[in-house]
Amino acid sequence: MLRWRLLSASVIIPLLLLIVWLDGTMNFGRPGIWLAPLGVVIAGLAAGEMLSLFHAQGNRPVAWVTVVGTMVVMASACAPMMWKEYPVDCPLGRFGWPMMGLALGVVMAFIAEMRRFEKPGGAIVHVALSVFVMTYIGLLASFLGALRMIHDNAWGLAALLSVIIIVKVSDSGAYAVGRLCGRHPLSPTLSPKKTVEGAVGGIVTACLMSWLVFAVLNARLVGEGEAVTPIWASLVYGFIIAVAGMIGDLAESLLKRDADIKDSSKWIPGLGGVLDIIDSVLTTAPAAFACWILGLVGPG
Repeated sequence: MLRWRLLSASVIIPLLLLIVWLDGTMNFGRPGIWLAPLGVVIAGLAAGEMLSLFHAQGNRPVAWVTVVGTMVVMASACAPMMWKEYPVDCPLGRFGWPMMGLALGVVMAFIAEMRRFEKPGGAIVHVALSVFVMTYIGLLASFLGALRMIHDNAWGLAALLSVIIIVKVSDSGAYAVGRLCGRHPLSPTLSPKKTVEGAVGGIVTACLMSWLVFAVLNARLVGEGEAVTPIWASLVYGFIIAVAGMIGDLAESLLKRDADIKDSSKWIPGLGGVLDIIDSVLTTAPAAFACWILGLVGPG
């Protein structure tokens, strides 16, 4: 299992680093244009995996509407990236676009169910499930796009990467500590292998990585006269990211347990499916966005 995890990671990480490098250095004045298509595709793949969970329970919402609607929400979140100079008088602002995308997705779900309706039973559940996927995956993931648009190109990329790096280091820390000395189950019903010791290890590693990330950012990005992120704030940020990530991990475990499925899919050896990789990122994105816009971390 660990061997396959490392092998998959050795393929995925270099590709992601290449896209991140392109997005930071060759974006033609439009930060996010390389990462946005990747985010839309990942959202669509994750939505498809959610449909598999529903199928296991006998529920079959309209597949194309669910997937396309989720991708529309994510694409809407990235729409402001297409402007070199975003119009300051736009009523939606930079962060209102996902709401429009979600509203469109809801209407699409209703229209699709209207077209195939034949007899009572199922339509309400199918619409609700489609909208749930658009919200759970599309809307939560849209905060990643919002993070990319914070401040300028450098800080926006730093904000986005801080979430992904810290939460994944936290996941790895929890996994390693849990395997080494895990004794007390954290949530035996939802995820029997997760332990309290692993959770503590995840929090500690997240805090340490957060401190390291902001030590680097303070040295490289903070200009003269700007306030640096204090150590206590970076530690609080790491704690918030770790806890939010655990909630996201357990949330997906709840969905899989309810569907009686171990992995959302099996096409990434050792890692499961796309949803298994991004589950913790989905819930950390809005928490991290709040930390950045409220001024806990970032440029003063």
